Amino acid sequence: MPENKPCYRIVEVRTRKELKQFIKFPDELYRNCPQYVPPLHVDQVESLTKDPALDYCTHKMWLAMDGKKVVGRICGMINPRYNELYSKKRARFGWFDTVNDIEVARLLLETAEAWAKENGMTEVHGPLYYNTLGKQGMLVEGYENIPPFNCLYNYPYYNDFVTSLGYEKECDWLQYKMISNQGCPDKMTRIAGMLKERYNLHEGCLAKLKKDKALVKYFFKVYNESFVSAVYNFIPFTDKEIEHEAKVCMPFINDKVSSIVLDEENKLVAFGIAFPFMSKALQKAKGKLFPFGWFHLLKAMHNYETVDLMLNGAVPQWQNKGVSAIFHCSMADKYKKRGTVWAISNPQIETNGAVNVWGKYDHELYMRRRCYVKSLV
Repeated sequence: MPENKPCYRIVEVRTRKELKQFIKFPDELYRNCPQYVPPLHVDQVESLTKDPALDYCTHKMWLAMDGKKVVGRICGMINPRYNELYSKKRARFGWFDTVNDIEVARLLLETAEAWAKENGMTEVHGPLYYNTLGKQGMLVEGYENIPPFNCLYNYPYYNDFVTSLGYEKECDWLQYKMISNQGCPDKMTRIAGMLKERYNLHEGCLAKLKKDKALVKYFFKVYNESFVSAVYNFIPFTDKEIEHEAKVCMPFINDKVSSIVLDEENKLVAFGIAFPFMSKALQKAKGKLFPFGWFHLLKAMHNYETVDLMLNGAVPQWQNKGVSAIFHCSMADKYKKRGTVWAISNPQIETNGAVNVWGKYDHELYMRRRCYVKSLV
């Protein structure tokens, strides 16, 4: 007797019940995976329905079903600001998860591709978010490690599926893990001292910055200007996105593990921003703030044994002058005094020379993640 094959079907997410299924599917898929970090369900609802990027992005979500059981999900997105900035006609996919069956992956990706073509797109790439700060990049190395809370995790078979279905590498992002209490290399310390003296630079106070809404807005404006020409596929934030990111990020930022550099007029020069490692707390929360998820997260916010190096950069007119040495040395000193043992870098494009800075410390490759692209013509 021939074995009965599952009859999969696609359902577009339209109802609150279907959105709930979409959000909760990975909880079951990764139930026995010790590395997976579940995002908070409430945050996912906001990301998929209320993110300020949706003021200009279009998106659709689909579920793959086997009878009444969810076996996969995908979100298709079109960011017109990206396409205009880079002269592309690209859609992007994200929130891509599937059981270990290439037919499910095929059905999901072909559905997103068909939608992209209907909307005049000639390429699709991913996994990506609406804009630059969201979770992006399919994991291709480092499956044994727990990712930072702002990074994706996936099973190895995902890569086999997308490459079999015609996707090719667009770019890789690298993440490194460093021993953080080793202090700053002597050469970098000397360079930092020389730069501070030459340009009359000094370390600022993040606690003061956080209390001033105008300064917070200015910080993210500088973030926009710093990365627009330096970060691959970067999409500058709108004012509404800046306001949203400030609300989300600022509670995690403090002077204990981060550093900002100011000039003699107290204007921002450069910044190094780190967060406490929240992933294990999110694993304990299991996607829920209540009844005890909030407690695990609050406890993790005060644990600096491991930190995630989230953002670092310099104001455009200060780039290529070595000022990053100043906040690197400041942060290294703080970690040594505070007993921080490990630091994990944020994903950085492999072609960016800035990744070479980690070579000055004892380090190891922690994760490699990949963006794939496929032509639709």
